[in-house]
Amino acid sequence: METFAEILTNLPSPEEFWANFVKSQEVWERRHEEWKQRQEKLDADFIKSHEEWEQRQKKLDAKIAAMSNNIGGLNRSIGELVETLIAARLWEKFPEYNLQRAYRRLPIYNEKNELKSEIDILLVNTEWAMAVEVKREADTQDIAYHIERMARILKYPPALLPPNVKLLGAMAGGIVTQGAREAAHKAGFYVLELAGESVIRLPEPPDFKPKEW
Repeated sequence: METFAEILTNLPSPEEFWANFVKSQEVWERRHEEWKQRQEKLDADFIKSHEEWEQRQKKLDAKIAAMSNNIGGLNRSIGELVETLIAARLWEKFPEYNLQRAYRRLPIYNEKNELKSEIDILLVNTEWAMAVEVKREADTQDIAYHIERMARILKYPPALLPPNVKLLGAMAGGIVTQGAREAAHKAGFYVLELAGESVIRLPEPPDFKPKEW
């Protein structure tokens, strides 16, 4: 074991101590600079990656928007096709009313000339009229909207609707769900559905009574 005197003898001189301190400081500063450079590179790489991610996200958003527009256009085209097929000889489905005139997409304006709704198909004669709403796939919500539409027709009757006619309603669709069919009949609406390129009038239940609006 070293004596205290030997320990003192082995201690570095002030010059040696200072030289070692300076060397350690230089090593620390060099390592700190290396760490700083690595951190700056990581930050730069992160910023670059984030910018690239944002660019990819913008391109993806643009593609999704374009796809949505295409799908929306396709849905409109299908809806127009369904309406055309249903409108073709729709008047033949109601021989008891003799509805020989038909109008499509008839706007409903209020007294301020503001568009309040639209009638997809209006069948008329001098005694009866029938407002037909057409959907690609009709559900119960569509029935509720058509009830509201019928009220608007009465409040703001279009010019092509003869005065003092008895107004009826109908719901037609490429597909009519069972719930929509039941709701429509309960509301006093006739129901029609596509079968291939033909349209059929779905049978009314025994207790059905068409509502005159």
